[in-house]
Amino acid sequence: MPEQQPYILILYYSRNGQTAEMASQIGRGVARVTGIEAKLRSVPVVSPDTEVSLPQVPDAGAPYASKSDLANCAGLAIGSPTRFGNMAAPLKHFLDTTGDLWLSGALVGKPAGAFTSTGSLHGGQETTLLTMMMPLFHHGMVLCGLPYTDQNLSKTATGGTPYGPSHWAGTAEQQPLSKHEKALCQLFGERLAKLALRLAD
Repeated sequence: MPEQQPYILILYYSRNGQTAEMASQIGRGVARVTGIEAKLRSVPVVSPDTEVSLPQVPDAGAPYASKSDLANCAGLAIGSPTRFGNMAAPLKHFLDTTGDLWLSGALVGKPAGAFTSTGSLHGGQETTLLTMMMPLFHHGMVLCGLPYTDQNLSKTATGGTPYGPSHWAGTAEQQPLSKHEKALCQLFGERLAKLALRLAD
């Protein structure tokens, strides 16, 4: 049986579609690199109900992630809209279930980074990215951001930080990703993929 091609797991929660679009753009960046592929996975919403209220497979978008998807990845990009300067509960809930992977060291030495979308321009982009990195440090992962050598980081008037890709969605009508935001997402995916292959050697 042929060995599975290594992949970057792009794991995200998206409420209105902007974070999902960022995930897709990051996947495009991964696709630029030979020998590795992108695997997009989402997480279900968290419900206060004690009964199972959601289907095992989402009606639309990326399939829900399993811990196996995470354990076997060559690298990881996690994305979420901001909630008071932190990741949204559904993504946090999924990460909170990964204690066994932490115990086994399954993610140690693998590259990882974060991406986010916010309603307001100064609504927590950088704090959300930084707080999303905390579980990655605990898992022993190697953090990846965006370098200022890419001109899009200096030219963007919306989202984009050295800590990772971001998007300014707006508080009224949702704004599409800008050309700079798309370029930074793609660069991020490409950097993660190249780093994953180097670290695997």
